[in-house]
Amino acid sequence: MKALDKTKAVDDHRAARNLSDHVALGLTLMLRFFADTFFAKRYGNRAIVLETVAAVPGMVGGMLVHLRCLRWMVEDQGWIRTLLDEAENERMHLMTFVQIAKPNPFERLVILMVQALFFVAFFVLYLTSPRTAHRLVGYFEEQAVISYTLYLAEIDAGRVENVAAPEIAIAYWNLPANARLRDVVLVVRQDEMGHRDVNHGFADALTPVEASQNA
Repeated sequence: MKALDKTKAVDDHRAARNLSDHVALGLTLMLRFFADTFFAKRYGNRAIVLETVAAVPGMVGGMLVHLRCLRWMVEDQGWIRTLLDEAENERMHLMTFVQIAKPNPFERLVILMVQALFFVAFFVLYLTSPRTAHRLVGYFEEQAVISYTLYLAEIDAGRVENVAAPEIAIAYWNLPANARLRDVVLVVRQDEMGHRDVNHGFADALTPVEASQNA
C-alpha cells in the first residue's frame, strides 16, 4: 500500500468501472440529493454537515488498517498516517465552518445523528469492502469540490458576504491576517481535491486479492 500524489485538478471525475464503483457513486449521488434538498444554497451550513461526515472515513480507515497491520505483522506503507492526517484535516474544516456558519441547535442535532449513523455504516462498509469504502470517499470528495466551487461562485456574485476568515483558519493554513472567507474556501477546496485523489488512488490499489486481505 502506497500513499499517492495529489494531482489537484478541480474537475476530475473518476468514471465508475465496476459494481463496487457504481454502488459507491449511487450512494454518493443519493446523499447529494438529500443535501441539496435540505440545505439548498446555504453552503456554510452544508459545509458543517459535510465536514462532520468527511472526518469519519480517515479515522475509521486508519484504525482498521492499523489493526490489520498488527494482525498480519506487516508494514502499512504510509496508509495509516495519510488517513489519520485526512481525518484531522477534515476536523479542522469543521471547526472553521462552525465559526463561520454558527449552526443552530437543530443543525447540531442533525450533525450528531448523521455522524453516528455514518460512522456505523462506514465501519461496516470498510470491513466488508475497503475498495468500495475508499471509492465512496473519493466520490464524496468530488461532490465536496463541486459544493465549494459553487460556494465560491456565490461569494464572487455577492450573494454570500465575504466575511473575515476565522482566526482558527488563519493559524491552521498560515493565511494572511486579512484573509477573507473566499481565501478559506479556496484552501479547503484544495484539501478536498487532495483527499479525492488519494482515496481514488487507494481504491485503485486495492485489487480483489488485496481487498480480501483487508476485510
